[in-house]
Amino acid sequence: MRQEEVAVTRSNENGEGSAGGPARGGSGEELGNGHGHGHDESGRRRRRSWFGRNGQSYSHTHFRVYKRRWFGLAQLVLLNIVVSWDWLTFAPVSATAAQYFRVSETAINWLSTAFLFSFVVISPVTVWTLNRGPKESIIWSSIFLLLGNWIRYAGTRADNGIFGLVMFGQILTGLAQPFVLAAPTRYSDLWFTESGRVSATAVATLANPLGGALAQLINPFLGSVPNTVLYVSIIASVATIPSFFIPARPPTPPCASATTPKSELLPSIRQIFRSPPFYVLFLTFSVYVGFFNAFSSLLNQILYPYGYTEDEAGICGAILILVGLVSAALTSPIFDRTHAYQLGIKLFTPLIALSYLALIWAPQTRSLAAPYVLSAVLGAASFSLLPLALEFLVEVTFPSSPEIGSTVCWAGGQALGGVFVIVMNALKEGSADLEEVRREGRGGGSGGDRPQGNMFRALVFEAVVALAVLPLPLCLGVKRLGLRHEKGRLRVDERGEGGGVGVDGEGRGEQGD
Repeated sequence: MRQEEVAVTRSNENGEGSAGGPARGGSGEELGNGHGHGHDESGRRRRRSWFGRNGQSYSHTHFRVYKRRWFGLAQLVLLNIVVSWDWLTFAPVSATAAQYFRVSETAINWLSTAFLFSFVVISPVTVWTLNRGPKESIIWSSIFLLLGNWIRYAGTRADNGIFGLVMFGQILTGLAQPFVLAAPTRYSDLWFTESGRVSATAVATLANPLGGALAQLINPFLGSVPNTVLYVSIIASVATIPSFFIPARPPTPPCASATTPKSELLPSIRQIFRSPPFYVLFLTFSVYVGFFNAFSSLLNQILYPYGYTEDEAGICGAILILVGLVSAALTSPIFDRTHAYQLGIKLFTPLIALSYLALIWAPQTRSLAAPYVLSAVLGAASFSLLPLALEFLVEVTFPSSPEIGSTVCWAGGQALGGVFVIVMNALKEGSADLEEVRREGRGGGSGGDRPQGNMFRALVFEAVVALAVLPLPLCLGVKRLGLRHEKGRLRVDERGEGGGVGVDGEGRGEQGD
């Protein structure tokens, strides 16, 4: 008897579920997709939504999901918030941090840049770890976070600030990021059905920029640099504790595709790089994520030469992210039911490119409306696009294990983010006189449209590259270009038949937590 049959039989014996209908009693955890759906005569769960295939869910009743999946998802959310907060600890207070450590703002930028490059360095280990399971990856992230945060704090306290020690701690926190940022698609594939995977991926993935929003909004009000790092370190330490108690995997698979054999690691990599749509997604994802990272890191330096305060720049960054989170919360459930991934990608990418174009002139208005509104549009489009791209990536690379394509694309985004920060910083025109800027404010109009320290050329560079990449995602689905893609994982869920392997999709047949 196959391993998953043993798991299902054992579940039946315990009164938790059966292939012919819902269980009565048992563990009290929900069956199906956890939304209280009824069942039709064929044993398939009905959806309440008016989206979907004749109002039915694809997965059959002998698959089930567990309430404990929310515990692991919540921990992924928490760690992604903390790791992003670590990334932007110094960016919202770049001028203050430069004065404290007695270094230039370029050196402060390198704290963000080194964090991004750390992702690329540790990516091969991340793929291997996630292939073994998301819990192991979460634990590694927690260890790096604990070490990195307290080393950073030691660097801020010792000898009135040792910048090199702070940089070392920042790199360690950067090593923590890929283990949780690349994990959502692997986790949702392991624990969720086709009617919940986009939302699960969105919640866990978009928690990362939420941490950046908190840093942008809160850090300018935390007082001195040592106090700021101390508060962030305490929060990070508390956040790591639940990592050691989350379940490793569900006792039985949530849907048919979860039982499909995934390719081994090296064959998966070869298979991914033979997929033309993957290259389109990889380049688009890497460029747009890279610019989002660069824009978030440099936002304060983009705005303050025009008289914007650090607080106003922090609010702008928070708007960028919080509006994006709200937008993703509204759109993700829709795409969970329609699975119209390509359509969503083609709707949101033009909005992103045009937002970068308009942002070239936003700081010159010296008003709050222009940068705030454009940041809101950019955030809404970027955050709505992100989970769609990640889930569509799993589709075009199926049956490769989800973490491989996800990690490769995230590594590209982080690497380009670091490169873009360096390039945009090099395109800055001179250095702003902070005292003069603070004295005159936004209404002073010092320097006209191009004050000292402005990043006009950097914003032009950002817009030109974003627009140059735009045609690529718009070509997805075009057969003549080899970019048409048939259903992969979704087709397996439609048929309701898995590949006869264990819950982790690799034939090992684990039986629970």
